Amino acid sequence: MDVLKIATAGSVDDGKSTLIGRLLYDTKSLTSDKLEAIEKKSKQLGYDYLDFSLATDGLVAEREQGITIDVAHIYFSTANKSYIIADTPGHVEYTRNMVTGASTSQAAIVLIDARKGVIEQTNRHFFINNLLRIKTVIVAINKMDLVDFSEEKYNQIKSDFEALMSKRDYQDQNITFIPVSALKGDNVVNKSENTPWYTGKTLLDYLENTDQKDVYNTGTPRFPVQYVIRPKTEEFHDFRGYAGKVYGGELSVGDNVVVLPSQTKSKIKEIHFYDKKVQTASRRSSVLITLEDDVNISRGDMIVKENDLPTIDKQFTATISWMDLENLTTGKKYVVQHGVNKVLAKVSTIHHKINPDYSGVDETAETLKMNDIAKVSFKLNKPIFYDAFKTHRTNGSFILIDSQSNHTVGAGFIQ
Repeated sequence: MDVLKIATAGSVDDGKSTLIGRLLYDTKSLTSDKLEAIEKKSKQLGYDYLDFSLATDGLVAEREQGITIDVAHIYFSTANKSYIIADTPGHVEYTRNMVTGASTSQAAIVLIDARKGVIEQTNRHFFINNLLRIKTVIVAINKMDLVDFSEEKYNQIKSDFEALMSKRDYQDQNITFIPVSALKGDNVVNKSENTPWYTGKTLLDYLENTDQKDVYNTGTPRFPVQYVIRPKTEEFHDFRGYAGKVYGGELSVGDNVVVLPSQTKSKIKEIHFYDKKVQTASRRSSVLITLEDDVNISRGDMIVKENDLPTIDKQFTATISWMDLENLTTGKKYVVQHGVNKVLAKVSTIHHKINPDYSGVDETAETLKMNDIAKVSFKLNKPIFYDAFKTHRTNGSFILIDSQSNHTVGAGFIQ
């Protein structure tokens, strides 16, 4: 069964948690005890309706304040597909949480309050989706019940958002607009009679009919080696296999490959998937590969096709989302975790800070504070093999780790 990872985005009180709760409720994905707890809490709060946001806001502070603070991952399935939804916070001070939640998603739902329309936070959320190269974006214009399901209001918001789309640098996105009422359930799972002027699909119908190949960006196959398999048993005395996950494309038996960093050439002999041998390892499949030649390979090496090498270098420039209380400054050293590789890196240049509301850049920035996004260059103590993030989301991304505290302090997207 296909799995679709979705990130939500929206300003405070736009209804992200309520929308997800409505999806769970209308698809009958809530357990009976969870539903009872929502009914009980809604009555305690004096509501004459079910507060579906209680299905996702798990922290006490979230329930008390009625806001989302941390990223919550919600799982549910239909007969056709399984879903993982990252419910991310909308506050400016939690920008880092949204980057975290959206970094592994293939689709995004951007909520807009129909009463407020496109606001500064909408710019920020669309910027992050654009930065992370999320290909499928659903713009859910929520709370249509509070504007009397006005087609004119819907069209105005759609027009304003399309003006925002003209500012993006990543054009290969599928963007769909859907008028919804998360609280009432209009056009979430069931078609609404209140919007006869809307002829498109409901939110769930659109997700159900999204082809998996449409949510992935094109890329080239990269196989970072996670583990070298040497059974050393009598039956498999000379067996040497390389376990890992295929990213970006497909690898097949007979492909001419190069092993990095040694740049030794060989050919794929066998591909094992669990207890079977297969001809082709598809994108995102975890497999074991054997080569025709006895090559010295260890964890952190990468197998790629012969005529499709990544960049191999000891320096790079990237867009950084800073997540730590302690500022990033020029000259500081961090550990770059790129795939399974860890290398020591020094900040060589902070080029400029990027305003994620599309208002330009700040070229005077000398440090990065929490939630800042900036263009930064690094020098490494040894080469890594990388692609630009815009062409390969997995091999073009990394995290920064503070070597003293071992905390993840930033996420990066190589240019």
